[in-house]
Amino acid sequence: MNMFYVMNGRKLKKYFFIAIALVFSVGIIYAERDNITVFAPQQPAAIYSVPTDKKVVALTFDISWGDKRAEPILQVLKEKNITQATFFLSSPWSQSHPDLVKKIQEAGYEIGSHGHKHDFYSKLSDEEIRKQISTAHTILSDLTGKQPNLIRLPNGDFDKRVLRIAEELQYKVIQWDTDSMDWMNIGTDKIINRVVSRTHPGDIILLHASDTVLQTHEALPVIIDQLREKGYEFVNVTQLINQTEAEGNTVQKDQSDQKKPASASQLSAASE
Repeated sequence: MNMFYVMNGRKLKKYFFIAIALVFSVGIIYAERDNITVFAPQQPAAIYSVPTDKKVVALTFDISWGDKRAEPILQVLKEKNITQATFFLSSPWSQSHPDLVKKIQEAGYEIGSHGHKHDFYSKLSDEEIRKQISTAHTILSDLTGKQPNLIRLPNGDFDKRVLRIAEELQYKVIQWDTDSMDWMNIGTDKIINRVVSRTHPGDIILLHASDTVLQTHEALPVIIDQLREKGYEFVNVTQLINQTEAEGNTVQKDQSDQKKPASASQLSAASE
């Protein structure tokens, strides 16, 4: 039995416009495919913390100058039986203090890069960014016999270009969720309260071991004791990242969404 479908002019017009709209939409998606997230590869991002239910945190220490604060901090870590932590070392400091680099390494602590020139890398050209990261990589590799793959950029400053270049050079950019503000020398009690009150599972804690910090070695024992009382264990950054299959609670910073511990002028004045 033959079936005949009669389509009136109104329906024909409706389907015609639907077809045109579909073709138009496909054309837009194809033309903008590089700018649409679903088609684009995952963009490089900085790691501020790692999502985990385990009470594990990473103590991290930045060093870019001086030789008076590193050893007292290493002594505190030893006395408190902290066997895992991560030190981000600037390469000029490392060249000038190979004995301290050796002590950090012999204590079993992870060493990451803090770059070469202490500058705002987002203001540098692509070529200069690559040069700064690569120069630091070579120096730290020669001193330690290991190739670092973690970097905390000077001043915590970066943009999408810096993230992209760091990834091309096989680096993970490591930031922090808890800033002790020790670099501002706000007082031992305030440093302790900031860290203990803000720390959460999977946290990366920012501390310093440069000569600008005057109270970190005094606050650190109490921080460790109080976090232990809360049930926290201490790991290095790589171990923290490995707590989960995800790459971490990553935050990609662009010009409209910046996550910095303080203003550029404050950071520059601190000079870590």
